[in-house]
Amino acid sequence: MIAFPIAKINIGLRVTGKRNDGFHDIETIFYPVGLCDALEFVVPSGQVTADELTVTGINIGSRPDKNLVMRCVRKMRENYPVPNLKIHLHKAIPSAAGLGGGSSDAACMIKAINKCFSLSLNETTLKSIALDLGSDCPFFIDPVPSRATGRGEILKPVSNILDGYNIVLINPRIRISTRDAYNNCVPSKPKKSLEQLVTLHPSGWKKLIANDFEDYAFKLYPEIREIKRSLYGAGAVYSSMSGSGSTVYGIFDKKPEIPVNLKEFMLFEGRL
Repeated sequence: MIAFPIAKINIGLRVTGKRNDGFHDIETIFYPVGLCDALEFVVPSGQVTADELTVTGINIGSRPDKNLVMRCVRKMRENYPVPNLKIHLHKAIPSAAGLGGGSSDAACMIKAINKCFSLSLNETTLKSIALDLGSDCPFFIDPVPSRATGRGEILKPVSNILDGYNIVLINPRIRISTRDAYNNCVPSKPKKSLEQLVTLHPSGWKKLIANDFEDYAFKLYPEIREIKRSLYGAGAVYSSMSGSGSTVYGIFDKKPEIPVNLKEFMLFEGRL
């Protein structure tokens, strides 16, 4: 069984409140992009006593047993007959980058196990399992452009507002702790919902659609702010940091000329 977990960007990210369960309420638009990992598993022949995970590609800096894919397998096995598996994960989406790579890997594993072993679990059940693994994990069960509220698990599809646009992802290879980003953000209620704002032309988003984590990230790492400035300088109609960072994306209405200083850090260039 093979799958290709995709990345996402956040169009706007507002932290709207602190919850009693320790999480935060947010409002954002999750939007899928073409950058993806590759995930494959087989049921080994013969007797095996444990799962085996091999990770290639980008070094994500975590032990295999701590990987979300392995946590997903253990979670599924609590309630469903899942044999020991031999798993290969090839990483093209960096971790701690605001692109949801780990959550996407886990969601794809949940769906692949459901299909491979004919568990017949419906989408609601799959998303419930996914939420135990990460707040943005349910989005990747059915990754269509969606407004996300609550922890990020309350999803409402929106139109493909960026169809036909070009996107560039720039990652400066800086790891930003999501926990620290939330701890340094002051929640506030936005005056207008993102659901309204994204109906405007993307060229009007610059002064209206914000990522609340940018102030913290830019103070800590000014080079991230410079990437955003460079993308606007290259003609982006909109640019933002994604999630809690550190990846910055630029939306272009035609194929862009990427500045030389950014080419070293370019993760992905393509159409939406």
